[in-house]
Amino acid sequence: MKVTIDNITVDVAPGTTIMQAARQIGPHIAPPAMCYYEPLKASGGKCRGCLVKVTAGSEKDPRPMPKLVPACITQIQEGMVVENTINEQVLEVRKGIVEFLLLNHPLDCPICDQAGECDLQNFTFEHGVSKTRTVEERNTFDPVDLGPNIKLNMNRCILCYRCVYTADQITDGRVHGVMNRGDHAEISTYIEKAIDNDFSGNIIDVCPVGALTDKTYRFKSRVWFSKPVDASCDCGKCSGKVTLWYRGDEVIRVTARKNEWGEVKEFICNTCRFERKKTSDWTIEGPTQIAHNSVISANKYGANKITPAFPLKQAAEQYKKIDDNRDRSFLAPQKQLN
Repeated sequence: MKVTIDNITVDVAPGTTIMQAARQIGPHIAPPAMCYYEPLKASGGKCRGCLVKVTAGSEKDPRPMPKLVPACITQIQEGMVVENTINEQVLEVRKGIVEFLLLNHPLDCPICDQAGECDLQNFTFEHGVSKTRTVEERNTFDPVDLGPNIKLNMNRCILCYRCVYTADQITDGRVHGVMNRGDHAEISTYIEKAIDNDFSGNIIDVCPVGALTDKTYRFKSRVWFSKPVDASCDCGKCSGKVTLWYRGDEVIRVTARKNEWGEVKEFICNTCRFERKKTSDWTIEGPTQIAHNSVISANKYGANKITPAFPLKQAAEQYKKIDDNRDRSFLAPQKQLN
């Protein structure tokens, strides 16, 4: 089947979603994903960050769809034409989605362990605005321990449901979920329950923000001061393929390996994540491949390969020429510096 996205035509298999088709083209075309997580069944359709415009429904029925549709759950049809980055309505709506996600989200990036690898930061930098229209107080929650290794800061949660799907699909029994409704909804455990099973740590990796954090890593380092390397071990519970994060010679964090979309393909057990913090526990395979435009690559690549796209974009959008016609004839001429 053929689908055209932003004037680029690609062949895809039947049943493919617009999101999957766009990812086949590349990251410059793929819509942002805050709730969609390809390895997790039924994920997507929560945040609306991937809304796109379908200007032609199919070859048989070329009429446009009347409303924007979520790319993560909309399957393609033969001859479908989709506009993403080239459609002004889509880009304008995404600004509103960012504003909605930030309504109750605190501005604590300077102290958040997720800073530098946060999907919401990336989404805001790409599609957000530098000001807010809200003056109301934000919903606030106290930090909660979800078991011995996981800390929940509900203030940062965007209710993407990724952690719920992860617990449902890769653990023996889920003991947490979304409680209450509307603006009172929050992630919580059932009464007197704690998240404590062999694969519970994976809800940290799937969280797109800093709501779920590793208690063994909290406040130890910033991600751009760390050096990630791929490593593996013989583990009877999981694949044993991980990313080790070094600060000097110390392993300060262990995470599952993520692909270019920030998604974990092979989940790891808690033994590998929380207990194996020595280099001697692992076989080092080599440095982790990091995108040059990621903050994790700071100080690891030449300055000529790093382009400050967001500041330049903001400056271009908000530039205002000042008309200053004041008389300066009384000023002494300035010396020119060589």
